[in-house]
Amino acid sequence: MIESNSTYFKTISILIDLLLVNLSGYLGYIIAYGTFGMSDGRGINFIHILLINFVWFNVTQITKLYQDMFVKDAIPTIRQSLWSLMFFGIIIFLLVVYLKDFSVSYRLLIYTGILFAPLFLTGKVVFLLLRRSSRAKLINYKKVVIVGAGPLGLDLKNHLEKNTHLGYKVIGFFDDDPVKLTQNHVLGRVDECIDYVKNTTIYEIYCALPDRALSKIDVLMRQADKSMIRFKLVPDVKDYFKKNVMVQLYGHLPVLSPRTEPLEIFSNQVMKRIFDVLFSAVIIVFIMSWLLPIVAILIKIDSKGPVFFKQLRSGKDNRSFYCLKFRSMYVNREADTKQASPKDERVTKFGAFMRRKSIDEMPQFFNVLLGEMSVVGPRPHMLQHTAEYSALIDQFMVRHFLLPGITGWAQVNGFRGETKEDGSMEERVKADIWYLENWSLLLDLKITFLTIWQVLAGHTKAH
Repeated sequence: MIESNSTYFKTISILIDLLLVNLSGYLGYIIAYGTFGMSDGRGINFIHILLINFVWFNVTQITKLYQDMFVKDAIPTIRQSLWSLMFFGIIIFLLVVYLKDFSVSYRLLIYTGILFAPLFLTGKVVFLLLRRSSRAKLINYKKVVIVGAGPLGLDLKNHLEKNTHLGYKVIGFFDDDPVKLTQNHVLGRVDECIDYVKNTTIYEIYCALPDRALSKIDVLMRQADKSMIRFKLVPDVKDYFKKNVMVQLYGHLPVLSPRTEPLEIFSNQVMKRIFDVLFSAVIIVFIMSWLLPIVAILIKIDSKGPVFFKQLRSGKDNRSFYCLKFRSMYVNREADTKQASPKDERVTKFGAFMRRKSIDEMPQFFNVLLGEMSVVGPRPHMLQHTAEYSALIDQFMVRHFLLPGITGWAQVNGFRGETKEDGSMEERVKADIWYLENWSLLLDLKITFLTIWQVLAGHTKAH
């Protein structure tokens, strides 16, 4: 049923995108020539239309746009969509230039492209939003078995079951331990694994045997190769690292690092900085230019005190900086030590509204332009809280490898507001470190989009 659902939705997606290509072409034709009819041809005929559809279909096959639609995360989906648009545009342009029979006007192509790109991307965003609720039910799961029912194998099984979007379903284990062989989830001994997989629809074998079983691992790997079964070895490094690691090969020597850091690459730093400057400049010029005087007047009417509130917070490499905000509280002596809480008496009436809509954070775009913050990154904390949390939470200071952000992966996943609840700060730190290890420009765009969406919808933990 799952496979048929996937095939069904894949077919529907292909047809919808082809419809958008042709609809955009027709609307572009109307705009270019001011007519609803196409009987006179105007430089385009049925063969041209078929060729354009053929090019689009094959481009999406090359970029694998429709492959694993429910497994892929949002960022890879958007990335493949952008690549599809770019390749499609390049190929059509080359056809017009070098194929004499393909004499389609540049004006028609430009209008079509202007219409198709936003329609297509909007469709993908809508698909991703609708997919969230039923994603796990529609994935084409690949059946796998795990060799080794010890702690490492069980950890792997729990990870695959928790992260259903990876698209794997664990059928069972194989192990030689007599005690484990009596358990329901163990299907047999290690030497029975290959025969079992060959007689079923298993796609892959994950080997989670301990290092002392090297001879069994070697035999199993050779047998899998002979039987054309994909074999993956899971090394036991949990005693060194409790999380994802980066593996680099120095010759034949594997070197493990506790984390990947994409923003250590200079080109990525440049891309992130360009995004920060451009986005902040747009916000300041088109929103802050008229919002600031209005907010300033309302703050002054609501309570006595300055318009802006500046506070020393922990920045990149734990260097302190003055974080700017619109003042949302009455002037008080606890501003630099005590977090805001629900129904906090220090918050003014207009301040409560600003906090609900995140308007109080808007001046931080000036911090971004100054290079003290980024649009997206871990939220900066008061100096006192940094000292307190660093003593209580492992890896808390790792989040300071990055510039702090106006919004972040933790915030769009619900970890915002007061952090008195047990484990709330630990979860926030985990989210910040995940962002550090998985940064991409598209991830920043996704977080920015989700933040805007949540601001419009209203935060449940904003106070």
